[in-house]
Amino acid sequence: MRYCGEDDMKTNLRNCMTAMITPFKDGEIDYSSLDKLIEKNVQNDIDILVCGTTAETATLEEEEYTALIRYVVEKVDKRVNVIAGCGTNSTKKTIKNAKFCEEAGADGLLIVTPYYNKTTQEGLYQHYKEIAKNTSLPIILYNVPARTGLNMASDIVIRLSEIDNIVGIKEASGNIVKSQMIIAKTKEDFIVFSGNDDITIPMMSIGAKGIISVISNAYPKYVKEMVDSFDMGEVEKAGKMQVNMVELSNMLFVETNPIPIKKACNYIGLCENELRLPLVPMTEQNSKKLIEIMKDFQKNI
Repeated sequence: MRYCGEDDMKTNLRNCMTAMITPFKDGEIDYSSLDKLIEKNVQNDIDILVCGTTAETATLEEEEYTALIRYVVEKVDKRVNVIAGCGTNSTKKTIKNAKFCEEAGADGLLIVTPYYNKTTQEGLYQHYKEIAKNTSLPIILYNVPARTGLNMASDIVIRLSEIDNIVGIKEASGNIVKSQMIIAKTKEDFIVFSGNDDITIPMMSIGAKGIISVISNAYPKYVKEMVDSFDMGEVEKAGKMQVNMVELSNMLFVETNPIPIKKACNYIGLCENELRLPLVPMTEQNSKKLIEIMKDFQKNI
């Protein structure tokens, strides 16, 4: 097991963290539905990522962003870890966000690589180094090149891992060979999370700690049981559970995340099927297919 943190700010991140959606109703954040999502995760001993990609953070107003983080931190009340997404494509703005998240009581930060302005690899290193100097919170790097247009090289991750409060990475490139290199060349306590639900167990088999999951918004108990089974040595069971959710995993990304997971959560009564433009609800054809897959999945769990 890999654990995170400096001696005086250990977080003991769990093997499962939910990249939580932001439920909306009539154009506003639906805090009643948010409570349900929070409690489902806490009850299953799952850490919570607030204001990540799946949260539609790009369409939150600044006052909504700050209110949402404060609310989740208060509601969770230290029962699990709350990791706050605070990355932007401006180093100065990201530092401002990081300082706010620290003041609000978050347990750590998830910081995506800068997007659109597409810096160099050295620029990436300097970006994260400067942010780390300006917060005492543990930082999890976030590499998701399909979203950002920028792929953080493994040698940059390895260099950044030497900075005390950079404690891990959410690797969402889907490149297991790259993840192997990071695991092989970083300190034992540097954490690698899979950022892709469909390769959770393959990633854990090479030394990843677990998953920052989208599916666990709807099925937290299942995802937690799967990763716990692997950690307890029940590798065959974990593998079968991974295979059992392959159709669901694929269907939840047939349209841009979080469009399908919002529909899934709506179907099981967790929230409204409401997104903010430019995201739009799942097509009727895909919605019907998703519900069919969910029905089949639920028969087997």
